[in-house]
Amino acid sequence: MSLRAAIVGMGRWGRTLVESVQDEAGAGIRFVAGSTGTPEKASDWAASKGIRLLPDYPAVLADPEVEAVVLATPHGQHAEQVIAAARAGKHVFVEKPFTLSKASAEAAVAACREAGVVLALGHNRRFLPGVAELRAMLGDGRIGTLLHVEGQFSGPGAIAYRPGMWRADRHESPLGGMGGMGIHMIDMMINLAGPITEVTVHSTARVLENGLDDTTAMLCRFTSGATGTFATLAYAPRCWRVALYGSEGWAELSDHEHLVYRPREGEGFVRDFPKVDIERAELAAFAAAVRGDAAYPLPLDQAVHGVSVFETMIAAAASGGGRAVP
Repeated sequence: MSLRAAIVGMGRWGRTLVESVQDEAGAGIRFVAGSTGTPEKASDWAASKGIRLLPDYPAVLADPEVEAVVLATPHGQHAEQVIAAARAGKHVFVEKPFTLSKASAEAAVAACREAGVVLALGHNRRFLPGVAELRAMLGDGRIGTLLHVEGQFSGPGAIAYRPGMWRADRHESPLGGMGGMGIHMIDMMINLAGPITEVTVHSTARVLENGLDDTTAMLCRFTSGATGTFATLAYAPRCWRVALYGSEGWAELSDHEHLVYRPREGEGFVRDFPKVDIERAELAAFAAAVRGDAAYPLPLDQAVHGVSVFETMIAAAASGGGRAVP
């Protein structure tokens, strides 16, 4: 039987999540209800998907049919919404960024653990086959000792942000593209290279005139001693890439599916992986975790650490110097 879920937030991304699984019997999850801040814009769409439109979030949590909530809401609301869901006994899938502070992330995790509910965070690039191959290469010695990581996630989405939109609020979108794009690459760097211990950040508006930064760059050091660089540009054409540089070889995954490997000696390779519906994959993994089949493949300590890195990046950009990640 599919996990009965409610979608909270029916903007573009909330709809994307629903549509990835709603007609897929094998996903193990189906949306039966939901709420949104603009019901007049969502009523027809919700009806077309078989979703009961409830008046507000408390009504969602009070609905006995709802076993889990999927939060596609403004970042600043996540912590309180996760805690409320846990107290109502609902499993929680929350979009990134998890929260905007380490303290609130820890409180949300504690509430879910106390309630015994599953908490999953939507960093969907963890489900890419190319990322699994990068992890294998780190494990089997093809990279050797990891020396450096490079990350880039950019796109022009911020051009469309207008006054009054929640994403146009600097509190909801600190450091330009970090909330919508860059936080995914921070999670990817943690996933591949482990905890980040210190960061230096420069963030500025070069061309945007809507109050948000458009160029954010970071230099970091990992607990392992490896270094990393990362940039997210909120005005540039779309780009996604992560590269690992090691003592025995380097590997770069770009556009999710294209992997290049060059060893110190011998032949490398170029490989293209099939496209994967990573939204469907993450929601199916959430449903599997609720069933008890397998743990969700993003440990909660890494979820909290990603928030801590983001929070420290904000402080480092404001101070103009390096900051240790608590």
